[in-house]
Amino acid sequence: MTSTLDENIALVLHKIDDLRLEPFPVSEPKDGEVLIEMQSVGICGSDVHYWKWGAIGDFIVRAPMVLGHESSGKVIKVGPNVKNLKEGDRVTIEPGVPCRRCDFCKTGRYNLCPDVVFLATPPVHGSIARYHTHAADFCFKLPDHVSYEEGAFCEPLSVGVHACRRAGVTIGSKVLITGAGPIGLVSMLAAKAMGADTVIMTDISQSRLDFAKKIGASHVILADKDAQKTAQIVIETLGCMPNISIECSGAESSIQTTFYGTISGGVVVLVGLGRPLASLPIVNAAVREIDIRGVFRYANCYPAALSLIASGRIDVKPLITHRFKINESVQAFEMAESGQAIKVMIQCGNEVQH
Repeated sequence: MTSTLDENIALVLHKIDDLRLEPFPVSEPKDGEVLIEMQSVGICGSDVHYWKWGAIGDFIVRAPMVLGHESSGKVIKVGPNVKNLKEGDRVTIEPGVPCRRCDFCKTGRYNLCPDVVFLATPPVHGSIARYHTHAADFCFKLPDHVSYEEGAFCEPLSVGVHACRRAGVTIGSKVLITGAGPIGLVSMLAAKAMGADTVIMTDISQSRLDFAKKIGASHVILADKDAQKTAQIVIETLGCMPNISIECSGAESSIQTTFYGTISGGVVVLVGLGRPLASLPIVNAAVREIDIRGVFRYANCYPAALSLIASGRIDVKPLITHRFKINESVQAFEMAESGQAIKVMIQCGNEVQH
């Protein structure tokens, strides 16, 4: 079937500041895989970081790599032993495929699998292309009324769902979220959908805070360089200390704010990734028995994220601020890097997106 496809093109990062849209081979679906005609792919901060810096921590771009991992598309060929999908199915694609055999996988924490293959994480190719081959059991059918763009948004929303699950967000929770970028925003939306009574957000950008308030944040606060001062403003605004804080910026001062601002016995969840080492008020947290929990991507969250979107409990459409065709991918990345966008979507196929 691949001989009848249009020529595949993909957005390939060759080195820092060197992005090229170029021909790319199409992989035939192997056992348990499907070939997907890509439709929507969102640009993540990690994609931009690889483009501008060539690495994230120990993940270093050493060879040309296709970018993109927030994606959806249409199944056009099914490999052997695939039972859950058929040609023509519209799907959202969970980008991390684990080994399925290690203890982490068997106990349901497959995001911690040491052998996970994650799209657009060196050396694994991503999905900004006309065609992409993926494990069928990490593809989820989209209901007819859910657009491809909304399907692609299941990826960042899954991070928010996982963060809120790790934090124990439930009915009546009072939640502080530091950082009003895309992950902070989806964490806020997930927290509200999961029953949070109040969600207060901080950021250094007033425009991002204004947007957060517009789409549902209970309160917003412009962060001060002094973490204790910001924490105090949070407490005064709420009239109490939040029992859960979700840190989504990676900035040292914001992490400190969550420590100072969370109630004794509460939970701090660290989502944002900043410097490897940070100066933190650890004694303050220890003597007040604050639980500190890490977050790495997500596990078992795609069905919940898709349900939240399909049911209308979360509307991600306002977060999509810019759209580009695949042949405009470089311009799309320039927009994502400019800081003017919330979420940039690349349209890889020809079907209606939104």
